[in-house]
Amino acid sequence: MNHKRPVNLDLRTVRLPLAAIVSITHRISGLLLFAGSAVLLWLLGLSLSSAAGFAQAANLVGSPLVKLLVWGVLSALAYHMVAGVKHLLLDLGIGESREAGPVGAKLVVVVSVVLIVVMGVWVW
Repeated sequence: MNHKRPVNLDLRTVRLPLAAIVSITHRISGLLLFAGSAVLLWLLGLSLSSAAGFAQAANLVGSPLVKLLVWGVLSALAYHMVAGVKHLLLDLGIGESREAGPVGAKLVVVVSVVLIVVMGVWVW
């Protein structure tokens, strides 16, 4: 039995490595995609319902709030895709070493930020 283990672990003081944060945010981006897809599907259904529905959907898409929502869903998609490719590479045995973990996590963050900025310019 290891007596040096902490008895009362304060989770507020634990510092997670970047690879763990990337993995957790990958899951969060999946939840955001699920919720955002429901809203976007509602918007699509509205646009396909009638000519008046299409006009209403077109007005909604032009609003800053809906543009922000679209950018958020696209950002979640970009991050989820990039982090998912990293996880697929890990499943193939690529980048599993202790040294490669932080490098892969940094690559996910950098590539995702670039894609998110590009999509922000495209949406706005």
